[in-house]
Amino acid sequence: MKRLFDLFFSFTSLLLLSLPFFFIALLIKVLMPGPVFFIQQRMGKQGRPFRLIKFRTMKVASGKSSGSFDAGDNSRITPLGRFLRKTKLDEIPQLINVLKGEMSIVGPRPEVKQWTEVYPEKWKIVHSVKPGITDNASIEFRNEEEILAKSDDPIKTYKEVILPKKLDLYIDYVNNHSFTGDLKIIFKTIKAVLEG
Repeated sequence: MKRLFDLFFSFTSLLLLSLPFFFIALLIKVLMPGPVFFIQQRMGKQGRPFRLIKFRTMKVASGKSSGSFDAGDNSRITPLGRFLRKTKLDEIPQLINVLKGEMSIVGPRPEVKQWTEVYPEKWKIVHSVKPGITDNASIEFRNEEEILAKSDDPIKTYKEVILPKKLDLYIDYVNNHSFTGDLKIIFKTIKAVLEG
């Protein structure tokens, strides 16, 4: 049932959002020289890597690896990118990942390998389900970038404060998820985005 919902929701959403999708891609191409999409390797179900797709929100920087992590560094985010992140429009291309079966609409957010090697026993539980575009941790930590930007040591803050709380929420989802629960998370996400 979850997979059928994912297929229906992602396909329908991509159809309905096809015009905004094209318009955003055009704006990125005109205002932000470089590729339209940001593609990064993340770890999915059973710890299998896949290529997550987002609209690019940052200036292109040479020497960045596919798994790089710029905790608290907002210096490369463009004005358009900031808007896309705030409205979560940068996440739209992940609907393609859902169609491909790499992600679900709702589920724990996929991480880069660097962070799945921290607290491995917890990640083993989290990776028993497909990662998702949104979940309770995404809603609770909507201001994650602001927290990291204010930290004297963003990497340490992410590792010791934010990530453990996220993992607890991810594991709670793994242990208690349901179709109605997923619908509630979708509506909570929409509400959070609209409230800004």
